[in-house]
Amino acid sequence: MPKTQAQDFILEAFLPYRLSLLSNTVSQRIAQAYRKPHGLSVTEWRVIAVLGRFPGLTASEIMQRTAMDKVAISRAVKSLQQRGLVDRSPHSEDRRRLPLRLTPGPGEAMFAEVVPKALACEAQLISSLSKDERVALDKLLLKLQTAAESLSPPQGD
Repeated sequence: MPKTQAQDFILEAFLPYRLSLLSNTVSQRIAQAYRKPHGLSVTEWRVIAVLGRFPGLTASEIMQRTAMDKVAISRAVKSLQQRGLVDRSPHSEDRRRLPLRLTPGPGEAMFAEVVPKALACEAQLISSLSKDERVALDKLLLKLQTAAESLSPPQGD
């Protein structure tokens, strides 16, 4: 296999780079809705968002849904527990399973307050696309996600 030269790699055209850049840019804009006013990190917000939608998941299940690092999820859960926003209690039938939930009151209120702000950011972003473009984007994202999940790891020489 011929060696790749630096001039052969156009970073700004590399799809993983472009997707990462877009994701990070959007995440940072949405973070403005919760970072200062609520003292939440991006990871903490993602945990709250996932638990708001899917209560009772374990930290491992949150990690699978978000494709985020185990250590980052663990730290976020610990921080959210200390702040009284998330509660972890043993499962009634499987004592090894520790499902997480937003706490009634503070956790649920945080979710209810931040979600409309996040949705407003999404609406502003999506408004730049026509209805047909939105439908096409949704199909393309699903197709790329499916393809990404079936990628084989790169093989060494």
